[in-house]
Amino acid sequence: MLLRLRAIAHHAKIRLVLAYLAGASTALAFAPYGLWPIYLVALAFALRHSELLRPKQAFTYWLSFGFGCFSVGISWVHVSMDTFGGLPLIASVGLMALLALYLALYPALAGILLAKMSPKSMYLRYLLLFPALWVVTEWARGWVLTGFPWLWGGYTQTSGPFSPLASAIGALGLSYLLAMLAGSLALLLQANQASWQRRFAPTVIIIVVALIGSKVATVLSPISQTGKQVNVTLVQGNIAQSMKWQPEALWPTMIKYMDLSRPEFANTDIFIWPEAAIPAPEYMVEDFLDNANKVANLNDSAIITGIISRQQDNFYNSLIVLGNHNSPMQSEADYRGDGSNEFRKHHLLPIGEFVPLEALLRPLAPLFNLPMSSFARGDYQQANLNAAGHQVAPAICYEIAFPEQLRANVNADTELLLTVSNDAWFGSSNGPLQHMEIAQMRAIELGRPLVRATNNGVTAAVNPQGQITDKLPQFETAVLHVSIPLVEGETVFAKWGQWPVLLLSFFSIFISLVRKRFKIKGNKHIEE
Repeated sequence: MLLRLRAIAHHAKIRLVLAYLAGASTALAFAPYGLWPIYLVALAFALRHSELLRPKQAFTYWLSFGFGCFSVGISWVHVSMDTFGGLPLIASVGLMALLALYLALYPALAGILLAKMSPKSMYLRYLLLFPALWVVTEWARGWVLTGFPWLWGGYTQTSGPFSPLASAIGALGLSYLLAMLAGSLALLLQANQASWQRRFAPTVIIIVVALIGSKVATVLSPISQTGKQVNVTLVQGNIAQSMKWQPEALWPTMIKYMDLSRPEFANTDIFIWPEAAIPAPEYMVEDFLDNANKVANLNDSAIITGIISRQQDNFYNSLIVLGNHNSPMQSEADYRGDGSNEFRKHHLLPIGEFVPLEALLRPLAPLFNLPMSSFARGDYQQANLNAAGHQVAPAICYEIAFPEQLRANVNADTELLLTVSNDAWFGSSNGPLQHMEIAQMRAIELGRPLVRATNNGVTAAVNPQGQITDKLPQFETAVLHVSIPLVEGETVFAKWGQWPVLLLSFFSIFISLVRKRFKIKGNKHIEE
């Protein structure tokens, strides 16, 4: 008996190890690798091998799968804590592992609910209930405790064959599609009495319908070119993160950005300097800003730059516009600095930009005293920036990962999406490349060209189909000049956002609960 129990325990351990490895393999489906079929195979494998597990076993199984996904997929998080946060490597890796374990709770929740609610029909289990649970838990991960919507399954399709569908159903809708497709593959692996053709049919149908839908979304796209264009210059300063916030580096940094921009004034409408390109509060550098404002005005252009703005006693991670605002030519040359035509970051990064339980945590380690980790929060919905007569919808750094927030700030007059960042915190890891992949998805969803300016890469221009048209190499000081064709029209996603996919998911879960309840009542009635 003891030997039998040991054998079962050993088998359970192997099962958890395999679940972890399956989860870890999904990192290959995201940037920079882009091997998106691996995501489908890993999910199908996990579904097939968790089929007969009891709820508690399913929870630990999917927890192991999720831990594999995140401990490998976001392992780059520890770089900022180790290199710039003053923590020993073992501590930074440990904190990264804790974050990965927390994020793994969401697929674990999907797994335990699947085990508890599982209908008798494998078709309903894999093609209806599982995609709904997967999407709802991914969505919840995107807002609970301020949210961490990284590595949504849909992002594997940014450069995949189903990417055009994002203009209608968004990244979360693509997650639903991939979960359903993984469920169909799990059905295909079933060793039951159903014919091979019958088990293969769902996979074929889903793929064919998705490919046809992608083609239709491309051919019947509501987005069309206006015939106009805007000339944009993206400046990548490549300022060493270790020097960025040093007082003696302030003026050399600002002069560097101006020197890099000066040769491009003759053919540029809008210059973009990255997040915190001016690493000081606005009121401390008014002389420089006034000069830059006049230079841009004289050259009929505008400069959008990251800066720290201040209103009363609050500091904000902001974007301001220097030079021409409402038209390509502007007579008013004085720099105002009054908070108008300014975007303030709303979705702040925990620890990096604000510290939860500040009084308790700040004394514990240098990690909680990173430069500029006490920002105030801007409004969720803000007016577009006006730059040389163009309407620009911005997102600062981490905010680009929140599709509904950017959608709330895009309107019919929006011509350009803009995201700025400073990914130097994460060195040469995969983090900046995944960040770029997420930004590309926003362009598809909202049907607008997007430009991304960063301190040291990835700096790039993206068309409304999510394709990178121009980019700079990472870790180099460089300037990217692009002429961007402007478009008009509104995508289905821009109109409705994530709600259709979420309503479908919640409805599917509700139907499964009702079926489960009636089945239980029916069994009790038969027994009586």
